[in-house]
Amino acid sequence: MAKRTVVTMPGDGIGKVVLPEALRVLDKVGFEADYVHADIGWEFWVNEGNALPDRTIKLLEEHRVGLFGAITSKPKDKAAAEISKDLADKGYVYYSPIVGLRQHFNLDVCIRPCRSFPGNPLNFIRRKEDGFDEPVVDVVVFRQNTEGLYAGVEWTDPPDGVRSALATHKKFAKFEDVPGEDLAISTRIFTRTACRRICEEAFKYAKKFGYKSVTICEKPNVIRETSGMMEEEGRKVATRYPDIDLWHTNIDAQMMWLTKNPEDYGVIVAGNMFGDIVSDGFAGLVGGLGFANSANTGVDCAVFEPTHGSAPKYEKLSPSIVNPIAMFLSSCMMLDYLDETDKATAIREAIAEVIADGSVRTYDMLKLRGGPEAIKKGAATTEQMTDAIIERL
Repeated sequence: MAKRTVVTMPGDGIGKVVLPEALRVLDKVGFEADYVHADIGWEFWVNEGNALPDRTIKLLEEHRVGLFGAITSKPKDKAAAEISKDLADKGYVYYSPIVGLRQHFNLDVCIRPCRSFPGNPLNFIRRKEDGFDEPVVDVVVFRQNTEGLYAGVEWTDPPDGVRSALATHKKFAKFEDVPGEDLAISTRIFTRTACRRICEEAFKYAKKFGYKSVTICEKPNVIRETSGMMEEEGRKVATRYPDIDLWHTNIDAQMMWLTKNPEDYGVIVAGNMFGDIVSDGFAGLVGGLGFANSANTGVDCAVFEPTHGSAPKYEKLSPSIVNPIAMFLSSCMMLDYLDETDKATAIREAIAEVIADGSVRTYDMLKLRGGPEAIKKGAATTEQMTDAIIERL
């Protein structure tokens, strides 16, 4: 297969730690690629007023595949306080660069697998009459990535035109006398096209990989218009897949049921905010953020990332203690996307063998507090975990 070019974006904090380890694993499994570094993250906001520089966008426009580490995002007041003095009060506004990538490249389908590995001490267990039970969790969340509450259409002190438009709705009457500086509005925008596409991608995935159900996880009994549109499009798509059951859950009830019967669910579809919530919930059942991987895909571009944050307090620990497996699993999703499925399978099997063996475990897997003392208590370093997986390969 022709050599690939992958844009690597370590980003902030532990992204700078785990992404290089993933490249070691990819090299060992025989994936041939040219890696092009791209700037992204907090230091570029501070020094340039843009956490997603145009030069990075141009690299992705050229190569169309990115591997991303982690990002630090802060509220606007803290972002404004940390920008370089030379740039302060010049109209710069901080935006999350990963959200910016999703919107610029229309990476509208976010796929978040949540699968348990046998032998992982962090797997969810539940009590039963004669002891404990450890259900096998194999859930894949399809999260609409570019609309909803994360679309960024929001205001504090909304302009007159916005207030006038909202005033045409009778339920806005109780807000009409609120002073502008005391009124904040964030919109939740769904389009039928995006709802249809995320549902279609979810059903195609379920058919390809043998899942028996697709669940629309929204809140149509309260958020009638947007959640209702997602459910309506899900029902239309489901008619073309008669062998796959279509289920419906409300997000609040789903968060209760995921610890009651997680093994019953297969593919789950949700809008941006609810998809973020439910995927983190299921990730907690299979080991937490150290195992949470994802793909952001569009029609002809994709960026792959672990869903853990930048955890800057761990970035400069030497040796590093963070769990790199989420980054490795995200790299596997990239390999699948590039039709290098055999290599992705080999890495996943190596990870499974190391976890099942149990002799190499990072601090989170040993349920220790993060910090240098974790290594003295038997935790593997980031490099040692990588080495163990490479050895299995």
